[in-house]
Amino acid sequence: MESFHVSATGHSLNYLPEYIAHRHEFFKDQGLNVTATIPSPWDKVLDDLATGTAAAALGGIWVPTMYRNRATSYTAFAQLANRCPLALLKRSRNKGFGLASSGMAGCTVLMKSSNGASVGLFFKMLLREHGIDPNSVHYVQDLDGAMLAKLFQGGMGDYFVVDNVTARVMAARDPDISIAMEMVTDGGVIPWSVYYTETASITPAVLDKQRRFCTALGSAMDWVVRHDAGLYKDELAEIFPAAPVEVLVELTNIYRCDGMWTTPSVTCDGFERWQQNLVDGCLIQEPFAYEAIVTNGPTAGH
Repeated sequence: MESFHVSATGHSLNYLPEYIAHRHEFFKDQGLNVTATIPSPWDKVLDDLATGTAAAALGGIWVPTMYRNRATSYTAFAQLANRCPLALLKRSRNKGFGLASSGMAGCTVLMKSSNGASVGLFFKMLLREHGIDPNSVHYVQDLDGAMLAKLFQGGMGDYFVVDNVTARVMAARDPDISIAMEMVTDGGVIPWSVYYTETASITPAVLDKQRRFCTALGSAMDWVVRHDAGLYKDELAEIFPAAPVEVLVELTNIYRCDGMWTTPSVTCDGFERWQQNLVDGCLIQEPFAYEAIVTNGPTAGH
């Protein structure tokens, strides 16, 4: 068994195939002893790569993109989540919602930012894609998600962008709040969560371990997509003990059907869409070519 440590930016339902690959021994079948930690603050994943503590960081592809040609070069070698796992909460139970017709201009939207820039970047991209000027909307996005949840329930803001699990729990408990949109369904394809490493550290031996890691990850994705979540609700409860199991089962099945997990290969269309958004968000000056940030060698055949 060879060690393969992942330094992750969080513990999330959209990371489920990695947890299944570990629990169902798909990694073990590939001769890998995969471990994971979640450093705090999240950007210590880069320190773990620099010291060799981690074989891969798990997080947003915006980080390797932002760093390219400015600091350390990172290469993404696999994709875990193919969709955005966020939801938009609104202050009513009225049915029907369309972003383009929502009258969002002039409203205040709460968005957490304690775990990186992707929440704000993604939501503002959706606004642009639906013909809404992001500058016409007010934002509160410099606070922790749990704090913002309490404040939203207490009356702050008109909308709240938060992870899908939390959104469903909040909507179930508060009769004055409902889900306006779930971005796994309505947000389009995006390489939301990828595995990346320092480009300079890649050797034939590293590529071989990455290939076996991706083989196991692909097997786990196939397993999750094939099996109704109700059949392994006890596992979901063990992996995410703080969330109601019925929410986990329902949302996992939505993720399965709506393309959250597809292939370990980074999707090209989603990459190009996200690159343009990173330009619009002023993180980079112009889009990078797919091959500049991503290598498909470890995922060949998946």
